[in-house]
Parts: sequence; structure tokens; C-alpha cells
Amino acid sequence: MNKLVTLNDGSQLEAGLTGNPDGKVIMLPIAKKSVFGQEAESLKLWGVDPELGRSFVEGLSDRFQVLHFDYEGHLFAYPQPELLTPENLAKDFLRIADEMKVGSFSYYGYSWLALAGLQLAIRTDRLESLIMGGFPPYEGPYQEMMTVTARTYERALNQQKQPDIPIAEEQISAEDFDWDNVQVKLDPNQTKQFYTLYRGLMGVDDTKAIEGLRCPRLAFAGEKDTIVYGPNFGDVTVDIVGILQRSEVQLKCLGWDVRIVSGENMDHTKAMQPATVLPLIKPWLIDRLLSR
Repeated sequence: MNKLVTLNDGSQLEAGLTGNPDGKVIMLPIAKKSVFGQEAESLKLWGVDPELGRSFVEGLSDRFQVLHFDYEGHLFAYPQPELLTPENLAKDFLRIADEMKVGSFSYYGYSWLALAGLQLAIRTDRLESLIMGGFPPYEGPYQEMMTVTARTYERALNQQKQPDIPIAEEQISAEDFDWDNVQVKLDPNQTKQFYTLYRGLMGVDDTKAIEGLRCPRLAFAGEKDTIVYGPNFGDVTVDIVGILQRSEVQLKCLGWDVRIVSGENMDHTKAMQPATVLPLIKPWLIDRLLSR
């Protein structure tokens, strides 16, 4: 079943619900549409599965119902420069679940969509489990990402004043690429929405937030998930795996399962690919949801 859902800003996002009709529901906001041809070859050069969304949906559909949509892709097409707040994220996800006639569900998100899942979890009692990949639940790098997104927004505004600079047409999120070595055409509306999101997270007390969660929770990161941003983006280091390792004991005491994913070049991008994630999260979901 596919349906257009109207979000808080009035735009319409396509969501689908498929898989085992007797299974628990897993919400996947990371389900990007497949790409082919030259675009697919370019993604492969970055180590990205060009059929990432389909791989996740098909990989989980035998045991679960999968509520899938591409939230990030939608935001690039319909930016929310003033409206992408933690509260509105949660409202959008709950609205999608309501429109698809889904009551309770599990949530899997990666990178900034992982922190979006945490913001959802603290605002609803409908989550049956939460999986956060590529963003630590405790002592997250909010200040560092505030710096990066603010500088990204500034660069987008400056590019508007210099339209003759040759730059590549790419659509990417703030955490996924080396901004100092890749020339990207930046839309101020696209970049400002992530600045708005992190601005809304300044001063967040994530200890208080995670202490109130009771559903099964899993956090994971690749063993080399450390992103270094150069002077153009604030000279900050976003040490995802380092933060997760330092907080592992405390997270486990609070009921979290924690996994550090090893493997060759297991960085932020590689640790988000279906070939890495599915062997980790599917057995965990089966154990936590179907074995109780």
C-alpha cells in the first residue's frame, strides 16, 4: 500500500507499507528510492548502495511490515528552512503512521535520522523499539553539528552572491561527505533547515531524555566513524564512534544495547549500507520483538 501523506508544512510525501501482514511494523524513514545508470555508478564510487531503500525493505519484509519513506529526499525537494524542528519531526512521523493506519511501531534511523528517532521516542509512547545508527544517544555532537550546519548555511548564502563559480550538482546531507574536497551546489533553504534542527537541539539534556525510555533500544556505529571538518566548516571533529564508546557502560546501565561495527574502512558511510546494517538489526529485532 502506498499513500501520499500531507506533512506539517503542507507538502506531500509518498509512504509505503509492505511486508508480512502479521508482522510487527518497522518505520524506515531512510528508504531512498533506487537510482540507476550514471547516478548509480557515482553512488557506488562513494560506497553507497544505489538501491539502499529497496534492499532494506526487502531484507525486513519477510518477518515484519515495513513502513518506508525517504524523509531526507523529501526535505531536499521540499525544504523546511524554518520548520525542521525536533517537535515537527516527531509530528511528521506520527502523522505518517496515523495515515498508514499504524498504531505502535519500531523505528530505525541513521545519522541525523537517528537523532530524529530519539526525538520521536521522547514524545510518544507508541514506539516498540528504537534503533539509532551513526549518532550516539548520549552526549551527542549537537554543538559540533550546529557549527557545521551554520557554516554550511553561510556558504550557501555566499554562493548565491557568486553564481559563476563552477560547482557540481549534488544533493547530500551535512554529515555524509568531506565538504572541503567536494564542491557542492548548496541551496540556502536546504542547508538552513538542518541549521534550524540543530539550533533547536542546543542545550538538550539527553541524559534526562534517555532515562525515560522503556522500549528496547539499540545504538551502533562503525569503528572508524569519525568525521573531520576543515576550516571551511568550523574545524570541528564529529567523533561518533568515540562518543559511543565512552558512553557504552552508561548506556548499557540504562537499558541500551550497544554495538561497534568492525570491518575494513567501517566509516560513517559504510556503516549505513544494507549489507552492514541488516545482519545487525534484523536478528536484534527478531530477538527483541518476536521472542518476547
